[in-house]
Amino acid sequence: MGVPFVQIDAFTDVPFAGNPAAVCVLDEPREAVWMQDVAREMNLSETAFLRRREDGWALRWFTPTVEVDLCGHATLASAHALWSEGVADGPLTFHTRSGALGAEVRDGWIWLDFPAQPPEPVEAPSGLADALGAEPIWSGRADAGFVVEVADERTVRALEPDMRALRGLDTSVMVTAAASEDGYDFVSRFFAPAYGIDEDPVTGSAHCALGPYWARRLGRDDLTGYQASARGGIVRVRPHDERVELGGRAVTTVRGELLSG
Repeated sequence: MGVPFVQIDAFTDVPFAGNPAAVCVLDEPREAVWMQDVAREMNLSETAFLRRREDGWALRWFTPTVEVDLCGHATLASAHALWSEGVADGPLTFHTRSGALGAEVRDGWIWLDFPAQPPEPVEAPSGLADALGAEPIWSGRADAGFVVEVADERTVRALEPDMRALRGLDTSVMVTAAASEDGYDFVSRFFAPAYGIDEDPVTGSAHCALGPYWARRLGRDDLTGYQASARGGIVRVRPHDERVELGGRAVTTVRGELLSG
């Protein structure tokens, strides 16, 4: 028997935008080596693996090269997959390396309950400005990597980083600025060449840091971010003390089956 999977574009309501993730619902335990092989075969920024348990769902995420501790878009895709494929209904609880994560639908949006990761100010690493091709006006560090604010939205959109130099930092870099367009509060891009992803199209986990950061900067706790990659995607953010709600939409684009392994 093959293993069914779906491919879902997350943080978008139209196909071929947002961030694609593959989701596999397993009916038996699988070794991490097998999951890593599947993620490499899928060659997406993340592949999610779900397995039912009495108190919810076990969830793991793999890039093409490593297993990660937290992933927003593949969690959004997992919730969408379970509901749209008729595997589950109602609110969901995912058990992960980062603890229990929740998902529910409200007003047509999928809302995820994630840990907040507000960045702490630190001096930008030597060479980061040259690698980005832009001068930070603020820099900090969060669990997901460095957070760098630059002068304006135009600077964020125009970035053409030196990926080889960024890979040497051995972490991810989130670059952000206040939005200049109506409908968004801030924009960002996310670079993670150290993890096998030069640029991630839309990164939910980054907004665990960006949301609290911009909530402090703007004095509001209901924000909308736009991740300005080539595909682009919208992430709504509501920080609450040590947690943050991430809101997004999702679209199924592929249904298939793993035929070997």
